[in-house]
Amino acid sequence: MNKISPSLQALKRIAQSVPTPFHLYDRGALIRRAQGLNQAFAWNPAYREYFAVKATPNPYLLEILKAQGCGVDCASLTELMLARAVGFQGEQIMFSSNETPAEEFRLARELGAIVNLDDITHIDFLRENGGIPRRICLRYNPGGDVTIANRVMGRPGEAKFGMTREQIFESVKRLSALGAREFGLHAFLVSNTTDPAYYPSMARMLMELALDIHRQLGAKVFMVNLSGGIGIPYRPQDTPVDIAQVGRGVEEQYRALIAGTPLHPMRVVTELGRYMTGPVGCLVATAIHRKDTHKHYIGLDASACDLMRPAMYGAYHHITIPGKEDWPLDHCYDVVGSLCENNDKFAVDRMLPRVDIGDLVVIHDAGAHGRSMGYNYNGKLRCAEVLLNEDGSFQVIRRAETPADYFATLDYPGLPR
Repeated sequence: MNKISPSLQALKRIAQSVPTPFHLYDRGALIRRAQGLNQAFAWNPAYREYFAVKATPNPYLLEILKAQGCGVDCASLTELMLARAVGFQGEQIMFSSNETPAEEFRLARELGAIVNLDDITHIDFLRENGGIPRRICLRYNPGGDVTIANRVMGRPGEAKFGMTREQIFESVKRLSALGAREFGLHAFLVSNTTDPAYYPSMARMLMELALDIHRQLGAKVFMVNLSGGIGIPYRPQDTPVDIAQVGRGVEEQYRALIAGTPLHPMRVVTELGRYMTGPVGCLVATAIHRKDTHKHYIGLDASACDLMRPAMYGAYHHITIPGKEDWPLDHCYDVVGSLCENNDKFAVDRMLPRVDIGDLVVIHDAGAHGRSMGYNYNGKLRCAEVLLNEDGSFQVIRRAETPADYFATLDYPGLPR
């Protein structure tokens, strides 16, 4: 099983000082993923992974990735502030936002980030709020369907992100007149795919567009940004993507299209989030209730406020009961939280070993879009984040919220302060 599996002893040791639920991240596993990704693209000397901060916005994790040479992809004011606090600066930051407020453009320009424009109308808005940089990136939406090996993988034409081909060319002309001299191209077409052909196909599309821009407009395209989209195997039987194979596929496209042209050397970059942190994190909870009516329910001290993907998307997250890994999967449960919503379910009709009250429950692959998508519905308080080190020690990298945190924005007598 390609999932981190902390031992029952390790989890009990943590739970003695950090009450469940909590999100747990494996430091060593995160470092290994960053190193494997860097190795896969080592053929491109200027390669950089711009970690998608939205996936797991914790400065301690960003610090680990920074030490591995990663940059950050930010999409909001507070994400830019996080990047600044961790020490990212200049072109270590990619700013890929949409419907962007003026203050966010101004901070991105102050930090020297590479601005990734989502729409042609943002050109004048950026000029008035921060100014046009010498280097700028443009977000491309080809429309239609994304088809690889006769299989439809996505429908970018239905997405709100990016510009048409005609708008990309017009943007290059307008930005050149305003002082921009080098351009990047970016696209995001598919989410959570483990098909190794996706990135090479994306690279080919962007590199061909870069060549057309150079031939027709004489503009320098210094970078193609393959964005995110590479997924993880949420189910144990699924095959993880071979990132080395992906890197070789992109290299083949580069050598066929860019090597030997005036655009060489061109930087290839990525903006992975889920791929980087998803498998290195899990949500740890405790079984606190069992209910037997028309179905059998196991109630946890966690809820969709701690991991909303199953409730929001019907997404599968593998569940294990530490200490019972070898027990038969002979009980059928719905694993649920305590929200006043019937979709507050981590699993439906899931075969598990017998779950007893007090058992720890591990919900896997929650390291991306887990704690970051947390919310306070029903007045639920968001849980802690814990980092498990290679030597078995651990540290709390975000404490759990308290009632005082929940009421902090209310000026009303009698509430906790």
